[in-house]
This record gives sequence, C-alpha cells and structure tokens, in this order.
Amino acid sequence: MSILIKDACVITMNPGRQIIERGSVLIEGDRILEIGAGDELSSRAEPQWEIIDAAGQILIPGMINTHTHLFQTLLKGPGDDMALKKWFTCMTGPAAVELTPDDAHIAALHGCVESIRSGVTTLVDFMYAHPRPGLTQAVFDAYLATGMRGFVCRGFLSGGEQYGAPKELIETAEAALADARSLIIANNQPGGRVQVGLAPCMIWTLDEDSLKKTRALADEFGVLVTIHVSETPFEIEHARSVYGRTDTEVLSDVGFMGPDVLAVHCVHCSSKDIGILRRHDVKVSHNPCSNMYLASGVPPIPEMLAAGLTVGLASDGPASSNNHNLFQAMKFAALIQKGFSGDAEIMTALKALEMATIDGARAVGLDNEIGSIELGKKADLALVDPRSAFMSPIHDPISAIVYSALGHETTHVLIDGRIVMRDGRIETVDEGATRRSAQTAAASLVERASIKSSASNWM
Repeated sequence: MSILIKDACVITMNPGRQIIERGSVLIEGDRILEIGAGDELSSRAEPQWEIIDAAGQILIPGMINTHTHLFQTLLKGPGDDMALKKWFTCMTGPAAVELTPDDAHIAALHGCVESIRSGVTTLVDFMYAHPRPGLTQAVFDAYLATGMRGFVCRGFLSGGEQYGAPKELIETAEAALADARSLIIANNQPGGRVQVGLAPCMIWTLDEDSLKKTRALADEFGVLVTIHVSETPFEIEHARSVYGRTDTEVLSDVGFMGPDVLAVHCVHCSSKDIGILRRHDVKVSHNPCSNMYLASGVPPIPEMLAAGLTVGLASDGPASSNNHNLFQAMKFAALIQKGFSGDAEIMTALKALEMATIDGARAVGLDNEIGSIELGKKADLALVDPRSAFMSPIHDPISAIVYSALGHETTHVLIDGRIVMRDGRIETVDEGATRRSAQTAAASLVERASIKSSASNWM
C-alpha cells in the first residue's frame, strides 16, 4: 500500500537539516519512497494511494525514547518529592516485587499508547524487575500489539540487598542471563521491529563477573546493552569504596564498554569519565525530567557533545517523570542547561530535536533506518498540528516543536509505514479499555505493595 502525506511543513533532520515548507512524502510498504516539494507528488497521485492532507501541519521523524521502565506506568505519583534512594526503597522496589505479567503487559500497553500519542515511534525499555517469570515477554508482546518499534532489554540485579534492593528482585547473573538468552532466541529476528536486549541495572547491584558475563552474551548475539551510570553521587561513592575508582572506570576496566552500550543518566560523570565513554564510543541517554524530579543533578551534556559523544533523549520511567512525553523532555533538555550554565546559547532547540530524533536513532544503532526523513528509510513519522492555543502563532517550526508544543498536538503517527494513530485515534489497540485496565492494575499494585495511594478512588 502507498500512502502520500501531502502539503506538510517537513522537518527532515537529514544531514543538511532541510526544512521543506510545503512538502510531501510518499510511502510504499514500510519505506519512504519519495520526498517532494509543492505539488510535485500530489499532481501524480494514483487512485489506490491513501492520501493524508497535512496542510498546516508539521511532519517530523518519529522520536526515539532511549530509556524508560514501562512497568512504572502504573506508578505515576506515589514517589513524588523523594530522592532516588528513598524513592526506590520505599516505593518503586516494593511495587516491583508485586509485579505480575498482567501488570507488566497492561503497563506496557498504556506506556506505548502514551508514547505514540506524543510522536514517539521507538522505545528502549529497561525491564529490571523480575520477581516472577514472564515479565519481559509480557512487555515484548505489548510492543507487538501497539505497533511500537524498539528494544525490550532484559535487566537484572545480582546484588544490592545491603543498600535497600528488595531481595525478591535479586537474581544470579547465570539465571538472569539464561532467561535473556531464551528470550533473544525466541523473539529476535534479523531486521525485526522489536528486539530483546540486555540491561544490567547499576554498579551497586552488580559485580565484575555479572558485567563480564553480560558482555559475553551481548557479543554472542549482537544485541543492545544498556546500564544506569553515575546517576547519583552514591554510585560514585560506592564504586570508589569497593573498586577504588568510578563506575565508568570499572565498566571500562572489566571490558564491558563498547559502541553497543547505552549509558543512562551519566549525571555525575567527570571529564575523565567522559573521555572513557568517548574512547569506547558508548552512547548516552539523557533523562532531564527524571534527573530533576529525583534531584539527581544536571548532567554535563554540553561537555559530552563537545567531546563527540552521541546523546539521545529519554523520559525515564513514569514513576520519576511522570509520563512518556518526549516533547517535555526536549524542552527541559534545552532549558536546564541554559539555567544551570547562565549561557542562553549552550543548548539550542535544534540540538534538543536532534537528540530526540537522529541522535536517538544513532544511540540505539538504527540511524541508517530511522531518525530522519530520507529516501529509503523506514516510514516512522509523526504529524503535529500547530494550530493550537499553545503552539500558534509560529515563526519557526523547530522552536514551536521544542518550546511551545505540549505533546497532545500530534495527530498521526506511522511506524514501519503503518498508521498506528489517525486523526488522534489509536488504531492498534482499544485505548479506552487500556486506560481503564491500567487504572485498575495501578490501584491493585500499590495496594498489594502497601503504598499510600488514592488510585482506587479514580476508577
């Protein structure tokens, strides 16, 4: 089937960062077949083409969210106003212990729908909670149901009980990686829209042997690896206490680092750490809303970019952000650097959009397929209607996308050439039923975990 999106303002994010003020994109199957200006494509439209009239709208590449925890979709709010350690030990950890496959599936469905609604077409899920079997597969199946592209990374904690990690979440590396191997063999296909990856949690929940075994499995199957790095001062203090160096140095010294590694947060990375990341071509996932929510700090993103690191953008889990809206993440990514540095030019709107699109694609190794609107690339696209109270009037479409949009302005989303949201309506799953099921699951989860909540009052 061919789809023609016509008369949009096309922000291509191609190498020249070209903007076509009145452009059209022809899609055939899952690929972008042609890109034209004016009536170049619509004048030769064929009867069998589906035509989307996008006059007055902005077409952008589908955005890439490089880090979330989809199960936390059920935990929006109970962790408000807590620093990370309290947030994890008093709320997120106890809730994760109670997690069932049904919880994980409905949370992932809701999270994928949220993401699609805000123009996200690729997600990296960091699934570290495994109190019982079947949780990673439940998330994977939600990607398939909603049409989402991305990675479901099978995470694990092999230690950390002395620091507050619930013992029910702790697994041996052998058991966790055996399960990951099974999931990879069962689900990963060459060029598949959804892939299983690996996600050892963070330095204080792991040991060197776990890291080495994860690296060996990643090398065997060629999968994405992601890990929390230097999120708070505690990670640095722990690594120095146990290993005599930073967590970044430890990861490098044990042979864990590589271009397939996506390091999440990196808030407290020093210049030396940044040099290590660059030397190994490690990619970085920046989570500005979560870093502020948990008072973790402001990461040195400008220094990372100056060093040549690839930095993608992310929402983090909704228990610490509290949604999957990458429009919010773009705005905060630009603003916190300006406010922190006192330099209004240090992070531009264009760079924030790059981080959410082409840089995010590069961060997950898919920049040849997604992240920009170019001939032959996957048709992962989002249409944004700027004729709202908040986006109009417009002088610059990139400024409007990054600084004015709230996220609800997205009207159409395509993934793999398939329309997954049309005129603001999700096409792949029943959104109303998904929301109701998620509310019921959220109330049940916090009740089982004995977490203070009024979730049941909203059903």
